[in-house]
Amino acid sequence: MQESSPFEYLGDGITAIDIGLGRQRFGACYLIESNGAAALFDAGTNYSVPRILAAIAERSLAPDAVRYLIASHVHLDHAGGIGALLRELPNASVLAHPRGVPHLVDPSMLQASAEGVYGVDVVAQTYGELVPVPAQRIRALADDECIDLDGRTLRFMDSPGHARHHLTLYDETSASWFTGDCFGISYRDFDGGSAPFIFPTTSPIQFDPDAMKATIARMLERTPRAMLLTHYSRVEHPVERSRALIRMIDAQVELARGFHGRADAVAALTEALQRLYFAEVRRLGAPVAEAESRRLLAVDAELNAKGMLIWLDREGKA
Repeated sequence: MQESSPFEYLGDGITAIDIGLGRQRFGACYLIESNGAAALFDAGTNYSVPRILAAIAERSLAPDAVRYLIASHVHLDHAGGIGALLRELPNASVLAHPRGVPHLVDPSMLQASAEGVYGVDVVAQTYGELVPVPAQRIRALADDECIDLDGRTLRFMDSPGHARHHLTLYDETSASWFTGDCFGISYRDFDGGSAPFIFPTTSPIQFDPDAMKATIARMLERTPRAMLLTHYSRVEHPVERSRALIRMIDAQVELARGFHGRADAVAALTEALQRLYFAEVRRLGAPVAEAESRRLLAVDAELNAKGMLIWLDREGKA
């Protein structure tokens, strides 16, 4: 199959950049332009840096035009490449949630945690060695704080649910939210049915269903035209998508409660989630066979299962 372009111009000065993680159209970051100035929302991994620099050049911008490098949160598929990318952007400041700032300045704990979960070799191959962000080039953002990108207002929101150190960004020009992992996952592989397939990402270790639903409700208060997901790209009709997303959050939680405490909880819940997801794919009429659905969602199903079981363990100790 011929590889598609890693850049997709979405209009309104926004370009989605495929970060090259795992497979095509799996993860994105975004270039936002305004009067010759630019910002980046998320940064993928160290191995995404050449693609991001190529996207900047594709839009006839120089690296010194980038004013802000924004981290939705510090999970490595979103922020693993921030330190390395910052070296190439001489005028950029890193903006992040207050809880995330220390982990970008000193990413040793992130590196060790990822290596403990996936193994040293897998982390090296997937993410590379994390590069610290100089403390003088990073600042924390407050809830509802705005920045001006040369006449373009970008408003930030503290957005727990997927992680406690998560922020989202509302862009007034496009009336869109850059959602990180707070408005679920909607892979373009499943397009072609009656509506896009969407489901939550509940990966370890800070999933909280009530906080996630509250974050979604706050997003909708601005009546956005679209949501710009990291996994993957633009989805429209946010109200309709939110209803499907919340229904899937509740369905996942119900399944997790049923398997919690079993010796085989992770494996059993992962299988139950795969069945749940394919039932939704089939309901929507997406042209994806069950075997392909399972292949595409294997990692997400297992991570979601682990995250919900950790949440239930934490809830039981509260």
